[in-house]
Amino acid sequence: MPAKKQITKEKILDGALEVVRQSGISALNMRSLADACKCSTQPIYHSFAGMDDLKTAVAKAILNVFNGYIENEIAKKEFPEYKAAGMGYIRFAKEEKQFFKYLLMNDGMAQTGMQRESFDTSVFMIMKNYGLYQDAAAKLHMQMWIFVHGIASMFATDYIDLDWETVSGLVSDAYFGFVNNLKDNKNDN
Repeated sequence: MPAKKQITKEKILDGALEVVRQSGISALNMRSLADACKCSTQPIYHSFAGMDDLKTAVAKAILNVFNGYIENEIAKKEFPEYKAAGMGYIRFAKEEKQFFKYLLMNDGMAQTGMQRESFDTSVFMIMKNYGLYQDAAAKLHMQMWIFVHGIASMFATDYIDLDWETVSGLVSDAYFGFVNNLKDNKNDN
């Protein structure tokens, strides 16, 4: 009977997430991961084909954390669904700075293959909840995404530290400004 695996793939992935959470993606290498897992590099190489395979798994795990923030914010029902998704995006950046930087300021999202799907999901949410046609919903979402990503990036890089009420007000103001601009442009055409 073969020996039972002492260091599981899940434990290695948890260790990788902790390295990234504490020190960023640039700190993740086989040696730092082995140190975090208190093992040699051998179990890591048995579980992952190499660093690219490991980083893809890390990106997908971080995407799950990110999606959890969005889902939790929506579930609170403190804000309308679309605003809650934006607030979850910002909260993720504020509370999981290194995860945000990797997933949404580097190539982490590209490694998950979820870039387009995430955008389309948000556009559909706007269409469903606010009755906008696809072109207008896509334009509104692009504008809001740029705005929300800007606030989130400033939190992730410790550039700002605003209270949550201020953040909520800024997001609402931007949303209503963009919506009014869409209405004005529709009437001008």
